[in-house]
Amino acid sequence: MILLGIDVGGSSIKAGLADIERGEMASELLVVPTPQPSTPEPVMREVGEIARRFPGSSGPVGFAFPSVVKDGRACTAANVDHAWLGAPGAELASQAVGRPALFLNDADAAGLAEMRWGAGKNTSGTVIMLTFGTGIGSAIFRDGVLVPNTEFGHLEMRGGEAEHWAAARVKTELGLSWQEWTARVNDYLDAMHRLFWPDVFIIGGAVSQEYERFAPLLRSRAEIRPAHFAGQAGVMGAALAAAEHFLRR
Repeated sequence: MILLGIDVGGSSIKAGLADIERGEMASELLVVPTPQPSTPEPVMREVGEIARRFPGSSGPVGFAFPSVVKDGRACTAANVDHAWLGAPGAELASQAVGRPALFLNDADAAGLAEMRWGAGKNTSGTVIMLTFGTGIGSAIFRDGVLVPNTEFGHLEMRGGEAEHWAAARVKTELGLSWQEWTARVNDYLDAMHRLFWPDVFIIGGAVSQEYERFAPLLRSRAEIRPAHFAGQAGVMGAALAAAEHFLRR
């Protein structure tokens, strides 16, 4: 079963075909800039163009988005235009691609892929997936079951939000060294551990493609694992969620 997954971020949109049976990408990963301003109309216009670049795909589409998602609507908009607040994302995505679409939180999508096929496969206990990019996305699993729409990137740290302290974007904007940035990540992991006592942290997002550069500097009482799919996890998980929602009920 080959389905299209689309993962919208604050700076880029990623898309590709996912082989749901084999748990691997069935196409090259397409990456395009997120339109600015990132209001619904230009984003969905870009999504429609992306779908047309994968003419071999059919069936439902998974659409991962950086927002709390309830009943197919965006409830938050931390790293995209606030015009998304209350927007019917599932309906808009379906109109853009011309077929059914599932709208879900982007970190939840990434976590689903990692728990099914990747770093969290066959892992029991409490697992927290963290994606470091424009912000910090999060997904928490207990014995493989997702608790959706966590927003742990907004945990209070140093008088502000954690993602304003330790997101990958902050490293770039402030010109932090790997050592300086990873020290901030360690502070964040420690705060998360004090609250949830996870057994495993999975570190994902685009920065995980350079995991070997900062892995020796990471510190936590929980086991730390790199995301298997790195920047592809959201695309894979979005396609998986669409398959589960529309085709396997």
